[in-house]
Amino acid sequence: MTGKIFTARHAMGQQVEAECLSANDGFSARYDLNRLEGRFSRPAHKLFGQSYHGKILVLDTAKGGVASAWMLYEMKSRNLYPAAIVFNTVNPILAQGAAHAGITMLAGFDVNITEAIASGSRLRIDPAHKTVQVLD
Repeated sequence: MTGKIFTARHAMGQQVEAECLSANDGFSARYDLNRLEGRFSRPAHKLFGQSYHGKILVLDTAKGGVASAWMLYEMKSRNLYPAAIVFNTVNPILAQGAAHAGITMLAGFDVNITEAIASGSRLRIDPAHKTVQVLD
């Protein structure tokens, strides 16, 4: 898997390199996270209890609307936010929230990205080329 490169249909933000948390689960900044502690807090979430701060999140889909999008901005203002978010699918509202917060985001792959990338992998996200590279 090392060196494998995946290309997204949609990408924005800055180049990022970090460890990832990957799960075939959704993402709601409002309902899935404790934004004061920087952890996944919904017990039913597959990443429950894990810290998202500074990690690249690799998740199935974005959930929620305007409140969830604004939460991304709030997380960034607290300096307790994911390094990037990678989705199989994303809604326009969360994409706008990530853009407003300045959080790198990629979405839309030819494979199920949550199955293709294992949690704990180190990734390089290059939005200019719309790529996710597995480094180790």
